[in-house]
Amino acid sequence: MAEKKAESKTPLLTRRDVLKIGGATGATVLLSQGILLGPWSPDAIEGIHRESEASTEHEWHMGIDLSKCIGCHYCVWACQATNDVPRDEMRWNVGFPERTENGVDFFMTRPCLHCQEAPCVKVCPVGATWVREDGIVAMDYDRCIGCRYCEVACPYDVRRFNWDVVEDENQYHPTWGEPEVERRPRGVIEKCTFCVHRIDRGLAHGLTPGVDPQATPACVAICPVNARVFGDAKDPSSPISKFLAENETFRLREDFGTEPKVHYVRPSREEV
Repeated sequence: MAEKKAESKTPLLTRRDVLKIGGATGATVLLSQGILLGPWSPDAIEGIHRESEASTEHEWHMGIDLSKCIGCHYCVWACQATNDVPRDEMRWNVGFPERTENGVDFFMTRPCLHCQEAPCVKVCPVGATWVREDGIVAMDYDRCIGCRYCEVACPYDVRRFNWDVVEDENQYHPTWGEPEVERRPRGVIEKCTFCVHRIDRGLAHGLTPGVDPQATPACVAICPVNARVFGDAKDPSSPISKFLAENETFRLREDFGTEPKVHYVRPSREEV
């Protein structure tokens, strides 16, 4: 009887259990407050990145004429030099030989397509990527947590995860250009930005992106056969507006509903 009476008085929770539960509860409360009220809250994410130099006055698009492209790789290498991408597996601007169903050989190039309805933006849990007022899909490398949701969501395979602290010498300097942006840290996603630093700086100095090389994406400015054009789709006199008016173009997988801002002219076989 004494043993049974002693057993009945044994507490359901020890002091250690209470402390553990209290600590876990406190952590949960803090995490919840961080999500609801802190830097990862919906309001905080919605409100960040709105003080950039972008405006609704412009909408930047790129055109790529696959019938003109000669596969010289100048656009690829200029991108790697200008944006300080030393490793080929991290390329922001991808190029590769391709063939149409009709047997026409051509060289396919693909930067970030800067979708208006960007799947990568929709899945980012911390607002590290967003669509600027001028349509450019931008990145905040300081805010990126490396979850890679955006990489998985992108239907065009244009995002690259930085696995290492990259200290390699960039073999594309100085032949193809000098680095104009800071190299990204380990553990973040990086991608083509349409050389947004050139666009913003150029506009601030009265230059016209797509016309003045200093204000134009490096891949466009260096193309020796003018297979790439760039400009403001809201300006009817811009190079891209003329390109779209003069050519029959298509966009990659328009059925996805992503509204990409890169337009292609189909490759065609030269007549002999």
